[in-house]
Amino acid sequence: MRSRRDRIRHAISFELLGLALITPLGAFVFHMPASEIGMLGLISATIATAWNYLYNLMFDRVMQARTGTTLKGPGLRVFHAVLFEAGLMAVLLPFIAWKLGIGLMEALAMDVSFALFYVVYAFVFNLGYDRLFPLPEWQQKSA
Repeated sequence: MRSRRDRIRHAISFELLGLALITPLGAFVFHMPASEIGMLGLISATIATAWNYLYNLMFDRVMQARTGTTLKGPGLRVFHAVLFEAGLMAVLLPFIAWKLGIGLMEALAMDVSFALFYVVYAFVFNLGYDRLFPLPEWQQKSA
């Protein structure tokens, strides 16, 4: 299983890269100032970083207990990313509506758009991260 230091590196790098991508994209798509999207993104990323750490720790502990490994195949990676975003959406929806002064339906549309982006991003990021920083146990299982 990943160390605490590795989990912190993972969570912070995930959020920083995601924020760098979503700020200009969100400003363009939603016709809002980048500063508004950026601030929303920064606060959301802070919340998401804590959720990322806790979620991945819980997910890996359950995987380790049930299967004896934390190695994820493509199907499990999709499930992992979707479940992560669903939990985060539940927390962020009221915050987005309040912060931007918009209705819940508008906030839901924005939250769903961001979540769809992040589901794809999480899949790609985690695949890349696992290739850059593989665990020794995965190399033994592959052999």
